[in-house]
Amino acid sequence: MRDNQPNYFVGLDVGTSAVRCIVGSLDLASEEPKMSVIGHGSSQNLGMRKGLVVHLDDVATAVNQAVSEAERIAGVPIRQATVNVNGTHISGLDSKGVIAISAANREISLDDKLRVEDAATIVQIPQNREIIQVFPKNYRVDGHDAIKDPIGMRGVRLEVDTHIVTVATPNIRSLDASLEKAHIVPNNHTVSGLAAAEAVLNRQQKEAGTLVLDIGASTTNLAVIEDGEVQYVSVIPVGGMHITNDLAIGLKTDLEIAELVKTQHAALAGAGKQGRLSVSYDKINYAFESEDIYMIVEARVEELFEFVEKELRHIHKSRKLPGGVVIVGGTANIPGIANFAREQLQLPARLGKLEGVTGLLDDIKKPEYISAIGLMQLDMLFAEQMDMQGSASQPGGNIMNTVSGLFKKLR
Repeated sequence: MRDNQPNYFVGLDVGTSAVRCIVGSLDLASEEPKMSVIGHGSSQNLGMRKGLVVHLDDVATAVNQAVSEAERIAGVPIRQATVNVNGTHISGLDSKGVIAISAANREISLDDKLRVEDAATIVQIPQNREIIQVFPKNYRVDGHDAIKDPIGMRGVRLEVDTHIVTVATPNIRSLDASLEKAHIVPNNHTVSGLAAAEAVLNRQQKEAGTLVLDIGASTTNLAVIEDGEVQYVSVIPVGGMHITNDLAIGLKTDLEIAELVKTQHAALAGAGKQGRLSVSYDKINYAFESEDIYMIVEARVEELFEFVEKELRHIHKSRKLPGGVVIVGGTANIPGIANFAREQLQLPARLGKLEGVTGLLDDIKKPEYISAIGLMQLDMLFAEQMDMQGSASQPGGNIMNTVSGLFKKLR
């Protein structure tokens, strides 16, 4: 483990509207070791737009406030964390790697596995982009396909199919600069959809094929997990803030009032009340017709799911994911959104529920905290991966394989 942070792990979700920090430790007292939340904190973020840093100091202040609150509750100092990267600049591409087996007896070792994953990262990408993660999906040994773990097998030629996640270098540098101002060192970077998948999916769902949607303030992170591997990631430029803006325009009211209408009365698929609905702001009551509210909300959420359906068609997974859709993020609080997703995407749909996490969950057992909890879990898994490899995490460390392997080991 890391010398200066040996017994606890930290996830830092730097979102457009809020920063959330989760601190956890591994609870070894139970029969099945689980991650236990020992601290949490949140703060409003005024320094980002559409997932991108636009004011370094404001983001650093928000990070400081969230981290300080988590430190106070957990009773431990926080200097490092696994941090999410957000924004539509995130993109994924498929790549292949090929190597010759180096050992005299032709037995595939961990070093061979890492070398072939590294070979898959030799791709043509623009100079202003960089790779943050590589996910092996499938190995081949001398032409034999569909191998999940080639270590110990014998052969001459090892190949791997991967999905590579790239980000815009200026954007991730701006995020790191804000973290530096807040005196936080990022152990690892990942995307929100993958962190959410770690927090809410069990092994059966990862194997069958599941879409995770993390609907945030201004973006929606999409991750497809199938056969236990990351198949696809993407970011859609639509989120809960767009619903607020639409309500402000449609109801001809202020943004603050529109936000209250959204959080208190927004609903889908007949899940809301009928008649005139009111909110109170600055000691003044404002009333609106429920039909107007629901029509505005439904139009924007329908547009969001049209974007999602387009992404699924792009990877030939439209209506072909038995695990269905799992929805997390602040916008998942809108009543009826799971049923609406089921109708729009023609797939099973449900809200995400935490898997294998205990501890201080009363205040954070909400959809908007799912990604931060997943980042905390990944912080532990990355640390274990580094221990197993005996060095810093290699480019292309397979998170989903590491997850299943580590929890097999723990059990």
